[in-house]
Amino acid sequence: MMRSAVVPVVMLGACALASAALMAQGPRNIQPLALEDRAGFEPMFDGSSLAGWEGDKEFWRVEGGLLVAETTAAKPLPANTFLIWTKTQPADFELKLDFKISAGNTGVQYRSQRAPDIGPYVLKGYQADIDFANQWTGQLYEERGRAFLALPGQATATRGDKAQIFGSVTPADALKAAINVGGWNTIHIIARGDLVVHAINGKVSAVFVDGDKAKRPTKGFIGLQLHTGPPMRAEFRNLGIRVIE
Repeated sequence: MMRSAVVPVVMLGACALASAALMAQGPRNIQPLALEDRAGFEPMFDGSSLAGWEGDKEFWRVEGGLLVAETTAAKPLPANTFLIWTKTQPADFELKLDFKISAGNTGVQYRSQRAPDIGPYVLKGYQADIDFANQWTGQLYEERGRAFLALPGQATATRGDKAQIFGSVTPADALKAAINVGGWNTIHIIARGDLVVHAINGKVSAVFVDGDKAKRPTKGFIGLQLHTGPPMRAEFRNLGIRVIE
């Protein structure tokens, strides 16, 4: 009786140890990706020039190894303008960059098209929004299109021509707490087919499944936005892209 009782206890103990070991490694051994990991990413900025980029040099420049956009009281911005990556117009890809802003609003455009009827440096399309007030950072907004597609913390999908919430990702309050207002942050954008994902500092901020085939952008330009409004400064570094074939 005692021997037969000991065996299950030992076996349970071994199972518990094995489970603990697996848990320590992560579920099913899936490991976290380091925030700074950019293995396989092609640099998009050489740190010293605007090579590969096109924009209004009245507002965009290279300074101290950074891409800088700035407006002042003496030089306000009349309309939203964009620094446009001209080397490729990728369809499926991952994009990573670091950003810091002092005020106002900026964003990262992708799968976007030029709007020459509006201005020479204007884009329309998907945008990962960034704002100093930390109200919209991480959301998916379609510039000059369908507008709000996934607010911070939302997982949405289109039914017909409207986006609808089907779940949540990082809660909005937790996302705000993870963002370094006025300091450096890392944004990670993944675009694959009809699925796009935004993450800020390792926190998923928006997920969108775009089922609207008539309006869904499938490829296009990547760009950085400088928004109208009060004087502001936006800085970008460590820009890289990994195209998915």
